Amino acid sequence: MRFKRLMMVLLLAVFSLTLAVGPASAAKLTKLPTAWMDEHETFLIWYAKEKGWDKQEGLDIEIQYFSSGMDILNALPSGSWVFAGMGGVPAMMGNLRYGTSVIAIGNDESMTNAVLVRADSPIAKVKGYNKDYPEVLGSPDTVKGKTFLTTTVSSAHYALSSWLKVLGLKDSDITIKNMDQAQALAAFDNNIGDGVALWAPHMYAGEAKGWKIVSDLKKCNVGNPIVLIADTKYAEANPEITAKFLRVYLRAVNMLQKEPLESLVSDYQRFFLEWAGKNYTRQLSLVDMKTHPVFNLEEQLALFDDSKGPSTAQSWQSAIATFFASVGSITQDELKKVGDGKYATGKYLKLISEPIPSYK
Repeated sequence: MRFKRLMMVLLLAVFSLTLAVGPASAAKLTKLPTAWMDEHETFLIWYAKEKGWDKQEGLDIEIQYFSSGMDILNALPSGSWVFAGMGGVPAMMGNLRYGTSVIAIGNDESMTNAVLVRADSPIAKVKGYNKDYPEVLGSPDTVKGKTFLTTTVSSAHYALSSWLKVLGLKDSDITIKNMDQAQALAAFDNNIGDGVALWAPHMYAGEAKGWKIVSDLKKCNVGNPIVLIADTKYAEANPEITAKFLRVYLRAVNMLQKEPLESLVSDYQRFFLEWAGKNYTRQLSLVDMKTHPVFNLEEQLALFDDSKGPSTAQSWQSAIATFFASVGSITQDELKKVGDGKYATGKYLKLISEPIPSYK
């Protein structure tokens, strides 16, 4: 009897301790509201969240959905997020408008931002008009005066404008209709416009409909990073938390680099279905992963190394600003603010504790 009473007292004590410690442990997690789109880079943070890697760093990462980088930026003044993933183009606008910082590279999207036309378009019949860009289709005569659909001030817009430049044209030589990506895809499918500029996965949907890719950023010899950006005030006030957030993301990067991509297809499909409401085939999932190179910590530090002049990351952002100034999307005064790309900083990457834990 005494033994039973003793056991009962011990069990009650353990239960009480669990109640007391549980909420206290949960309270230690730092909530991090973050903003993303239905794209490849979001899979990494989603996967990390699924595995509980954020909690292992003392974080509770909230993953919010937005339809474009500009939509993400427009939500910043309300305090909706502190970290986000977006293209280099809206990231440039983010620094211009709100002083945001680029703190890491999400992936390389130069192959997955493209201009597409219908298969019977005269634009698709001309190849290599500019001999320096032999894989680019179209010519001034077939393109000038035509109507193109895209999401303006985005990486898709960058692809469209870069293509025009290769052909000796500029934005003012065509009509550009601004739509979000889903709207542009649907409108072009309903015979609106002569061409459409899309990023993945909408680009793949266009290809599946038989549309012809006439150009992408890679064919125009233009770099296009997806970047991770920060509300600069938050990052500067919380450098260790910022480094932990990057550590979580880069843990998933290590997985993508080391694991056979075929083994991740099911998780990739589940991510798009459950988080983005899109039903990806296995083939499309594999293609999307293969066409989005990612960079581990060592590679990131090299991309952000500005010890001998502008870093690669700064040069990418500088090129974006210079280009959009050349086509009149930003003014020369605005170019002076963002033209050096120095808002791309590797200082938080340098704070990451190593080694990054195994993904297994």
